[in-house]
Amino acid sequence: MSLSGVNPSPLYVPLDDLPPMAVIFGHSEPMRAVQEKVEKVASANVPVLIQGESGTGKEIIARLIHQLSPWHSGPLVKVNCPAIPGTLLESELFGYERGAFTGAYGTKPGRVELAHRGTLFLDEIAELDPALQAKLLQLLQDGQFCRIGAQEDTRVEVRVVCATNRQLEREMEAGTFRQDLFYRINVLNMQLPPLRERRGDIPALVNYFLQVFKEEYDCPAAPISSWTVQLLQDYGWPGNIRELENLVKRYVILGSEEAITSEILGRGQGAFSPEIPSDGSIPLKTVTRQAVRELEGRIIRKALEAHSWNRKQVARALSISYRALLYKIRQAGLPSKRSARRVEAIPSFAAAVN
Repeated sequence: MSLSGVNPSPLYVPLDDLPPMAVIFGHSEPMRAVQEKVEKVASANVPVLIQGESGTGKEIIARLIHQLSPWHSGPLVKVNCPAIPGTLLESELFGYERGAFTGAYGTKPGRVELAHRGTLFLDEIAELDPALQAKLLQLLQDGQFCRIGAQEDTRVEVRVVCATNRQLEREMEAGTFRQDLFYRINVLNMQLPPLRERRGDIPALVNYFLQVFKEEYDCPAAPISSWTVQLLQDYGWPGNIRELENLVKRYVILGSEEAITSEILGRGQGAFSPEIPSDGSIPLKTVTRQAVRELEGRIIRKALEAHSWNRKQVARALSISYRALLYKIRQAGLPSKRSARRVEAIPSFAAAVN
């Protein structure tokens, strides 16, 4: 069966807006290792499996692999497996012939065909139905597949890149993912680290997103202060780079660092672990009050250090009155003068509760 006449598809992934390599990989050792793998495997026509938590940039790496490959002039077609209902996914992937089922009034090529002489990116591959896993296995083994209702197979030349935020070894043990398919897609494996394991790259990511969104929304946003960047580096980032991107976008649109700090404070730093007495008797209001006080103290201390202990500048940066700042400095037990910067750390939350 010929592939001539296949129409261009809006499912092609754009390739002209990738971040600079220095931003994608940063300076952390785990990402440097990923960069070395990308540069080595891009030219090899073998399947690649990209694993990592949601928001770590798996699609960016897939796009980069395609862009650096000999097939970069061909299409990069993305399939978001969980976004397409299981009953429709087979026809979306492999297409169908006219009359194959009720409503099939014409022949439709699937996304596998649309990726001919390019790259097929299967995002969240763990969500793929077991029956479709078998058809995908045939494609990887023979370079062939069969449209729904067709009488003969179609041959394609396609490079397959898969991504998942799950541990496929556990999925195999649970019987939801085929073992033979796993070994087919896992020829080359890349594990993307979460943002909390590459905190040193956060300033460069912040600056990149700031420039991108200033241009996109035509907003003259000021550079984010060093103490706020430090607050971002201390945060746990459950949503990884995607969460950071959204925070910077919010800052550019609203024009206030409070858009960032309030979000971080609202989600919490995960650092509070009060010691609960054996009888369990601890007033909730007391715990909450002390937790907020400790967190405020740490933020104010970072702001004081960033502004060389100029309390008037810090008050403006934190959008509070000078008088309120002095009160909070005393309340947190922080030094009030520049000469007293080197003092003991703020008492721990557990000590404050006790």
